[in-house]
Amino acid sequence: MVLFGLTILSCSDYKNENNNLNEIKKLQSEKDSLITIITQNKTIMENQMIRSLTFQDGNAENAMNFYVELFDNSKIINVNRWGNGAPVAEGKIMQATFELNGNLFMCSDSPPVHDWDFSPAVSNYINCENEDEMNRLFSKLSENGKITMPLNNYGFSQKFGWVIDQFGISWQLNLK
Repeated sequence: MVLFGLTILSCSDYKNENNNLNEIKKLQSEKDSLITIITQNKTIMENQMIRSLTFQDGNAENAMNFYVELFDNSKIINVNRWGNGAPVAEGKIMQATFELNGNLFMCSDSPPVHDWDFSPAVSNYINCENEDEMNRLFSKLSENGKITMPLNNYGFSQKFGWVIDQFGISWQLNLK
């Protein structure tokens, strides 16, 4: 008695399996690239000086949203909120991280009211690319705020202005 074995290979199954392997390799490569980017961004964030804004009036979220909408290339990165039973109203910001044109900021709604608040002596200094940008920023930042130095030529710059915005944050604007 003679037995014959018959094996049938389908070319289409081989091609599908090969395509699937190639797709898996491509996805793995994309995953590895994303992990590298995330690791680099985390390292940059950990090593960068971050401005921290402590709000005692519950305005952290309003200020953050205002700034992110005002400045180009800006985004909210992370928001952690106070929960039920916290020392401030539920949902207020415990800590948030946001980026304004490549610069990192943190903000929070502070549970205790401190004897201090924001000081104009510490301010955000911005070199504006052109007068349109400068005028737009100055107008928006001074709205419901306080102008400490109107836009003008003060001898050390072709045009300069200093405002304290509606949230008490100080901004110096300089035309390059």
